[in-house]
Amino acid sequence: MEEKLSSVAKTFTPSPIQELSHLAQRCNAINLAEGFPDFPAPSHIKNAAVSAINSDFNQYRHVQEICDHLAKIVKNMHGLDVNPLTDIAICCGQTEAFAAAVFAIIDRGDEVVLFDPSYETYEGCIAMAGGVPVFVALDPPHWTLDPNKLMKSITGRTKAIVLNSPQNPTGKVFSKDELEIIAGICRTRDCLAITDEVYEHITFDNEKHISLASFPGMQERTIITSSLSKTFSVTVLVTGAGWRVGWAIAPAFIASAIRNIHVKITDSAPAPFQEAALTALRSPPEYFESLRREYEAKRDYIVKLLAGVGFKIQFKPQGSFFLFAEIPENCPLSDLEYVKELIQQAGVVAVPGRGFFHTNLSLKKSSEVDHSYQKRYIRFAFCKSNATLAAAAQKLLHSKGLELHSIHKRDA
Repeated sequence: MEEKLSSVAKTFTPSPIQELSHLAQRCNAINLAEGFPDFPAPSHIKNAAVSAINSDFNQYRHVQEICDHLAKIVKNMHGLDVNPLTDIAICCGQTEAFAAAVFAIIDRGDEVVLFDPSYETYEGCIAMAGGVPVFVALDPPHWTLDPNKLMKSITGRTKAIVLNSPQNPTGKVFSKDELEIIAGICRTRDCLAITDEVYEHITFDNEKHISLASFPGMQERTIITSSLSKTFSVTVLVTGAGWRVGWAIAPAFIASAIRNIHVKITDSAPAPFQEAALTALRSPPEYFESLRREYEAKRDYIVKLLAGVGFKIQFKPQGSFFLFAEIPENCPLSDLEYVKELIQQAGVVAVPGRGFFHTNLSLKKSSEVDHSYQKRYIRFAFCKSNATLAAAAQKLLHSKGLELHSIHKRDA
């Protein structure tokens, strides 16, 4: 009966990361793989959710005050004038907001440009809409944008460019000059843009998040997607499901289409968590500054730790809560093999970088461009409690004493 599956469904296969997750569970490994905090969400937000549940906010609900407050936020942060009644769609998390945005604008055969490495969800959404993902490789080790590569990727079929900044998995914050290049291409080639800005408040070293929509001529062609989860540590609860409150901000006709798609798929974001979201968005500026400082300290800790046990750190994350670390040069193992050894010998699990790269290595072997680096990176999440990071450090440093680096020389 498998022939009854759609052609799109057949392309979605289990990730090798799932195998590693099972191995990590068997080895009781510390989880630095998945990007969810293992520390509590802020108490004032949890209290707001509990209060909403106790007040029986249990039915389908649209909390307009969220839209009102989001409009104020984007005005203060980016100088954008947004109509809260027409330009904002509340969705079940950023993932649904992004998917609904893609379904709203992409027809079969439309090309969508993404920057590689890239969060895997984007490609899946585009494929389900019948679109064609076109990947533009950022140049390691600093993941810089080559304007010529981007220009060559644009064709008469290009409908949109996807931008995630700060970026998962690299922690890159696209510079103002890079954003201007992207904006210029969108304007001259009449492309739309879909942005994923979930890490907008998590930037380091005086880097500031700039929304692509804030550039001249871009608000009318940009769909901003974001959510509550990363800023307020509500990606995952003990139930295993996040609070799932996200949004899309777009021109009214696109926001209306996204809202209609959202209603057809899920109807409403969780009612009590919408109430909690409103409380979260009203948090004082001190909360966001404290969040930034805490994550910057965690970033510095894990950078020092991994460099100390032999990883090659040429790019320090500028934002998000991920570090994309390179396997030492004298190690012959691939990212997947190295992570298996890391689990078994050190008791720490991370994510092989290959899942974020989309350039076909087999087609590139004869090319002058060396894409072998795509099997040389591992992603570590540092959105963990200090106790978890300290425990991971102890295991990694202990394994170093037991010659973890012997795997660097194996088969050499």
